[in-house]
Amino acid sequence: MLANLFGAKKTSLVGIDISSTACKLLELGKVGSRYRVESYAVEPLPQDAMADRDIRDPEVIGEALKRVISRSGTSLKHAAVAVAGSSVITKTIQMDKGLSEDEMEQQIEVEADQYIPYPLEEVALDFQVLGESEKVPDKVDVLLAASRSENVYSRVDALELAGLTAKVVDVEAYSIERSFKLLANQLPDQGEGQIIAVADIGATNTSLSVMEDFNTIYTREQTFGGSQLTEEIQRRYGLSFEEAGMAKKQGGLPDDYEPEVLEPFKEAIIQQVSRSLQFFYGSSQYGEVDHIVLAGGCSIIDGLEEMIEERLGTTASIANPFADMSLSSKVNAQALSSDAPSLVICCGLALRSFD
Repeated sequence: MLANLFGAKKTSLVGIDISSTACKLLELGKVGSRYRVESYAVEPLPQDAMADRDIRDPEVIGEALKRVISRSGTSLKHAAVAVAGSSVITKTIQMDKGLSEDEMEQQIEVEADQYIPYPLEEVALDFQVLGESEKVPDKVDVLLAASRSENVYSRVDALELAGLTAKVVDVEAYSIERSFKLLANQLPDQGEGQIIAVADIGATNTSLSVMEDFNTIYTREQTFGGSQLTEEIQRRYGLSFEEAGMAKKQGGLPDDYEPEVLEPFKEAIIQQVSRSLQFFYGSSQYGEVDHIVLAGGCSIIDGLEEMIEERLGTTASIANPFADMSLSSKVNAQALSSDAPSLVICCGLALRSFD
């Protein structure tokens, strides 16, 4: 069946990012040509709420979503949510230019088994017309996206339990690309003609997206993130996972924490980013990137940006998609600035309101 993996357009949507450790909510508005942050909130999740980026218990997530909605104060009931890129198969195909969307849908449903290596009754499938094909005259390029149904509908169910309707189920990499366009003023030469790598270092996963002229040309995900630092703090200092997480954010750990725990973790981050870049270089005609943007909760670790510049020989910056936005009176500017790098996916989802 076809599902809203790309979604309806021109609907006011709240962006909901369900990560392995938190539910994040963001609502954007527009005043003239300038975006405005209307509301946002972040709600931690219990340690066992997610398993390998999949929702283990929709009811637990639904309760967390109720709390994040309440804290944000949003009144929107329609939402955009995302699934991890590793759980989605995408393929660009060519179709006749004159077909209507309904005709394309019928043809895709008939022919989808050529492109999708799962039984069609087990997948959620959607498509989006990209434009005229450069490869085949008189055809259009159509992007197919498919994910196992449980990946999509576990998120839809969790949102429904919180009183939200999922109008869009997006892919995280596309959400990063959408937010990336807001970072132009923070990039060398405003990103034009540049090859920019976005390293999103989250709690359990690190993704690398490489952009050329603001379009994604490469993505890679790997299992690595801030939870490994939390677990090392927990092991070394005899804390619970929750206590270790709080200590990591608030400080107060013994004097050996930075040299013995934090510095090796920063080295591990650099190794992960370097390895992902090497995979990119090995699969493309490129041998370098012009700039690295750091996103995700780990990006704000003190000194990481400078270490990456020194070790990898490439300029780096920390993502803040809200730098040029105005804020509503109910948004805490200091909290938003601190959370901004971890809200890149959420921001991309909220921007679906304006597609």
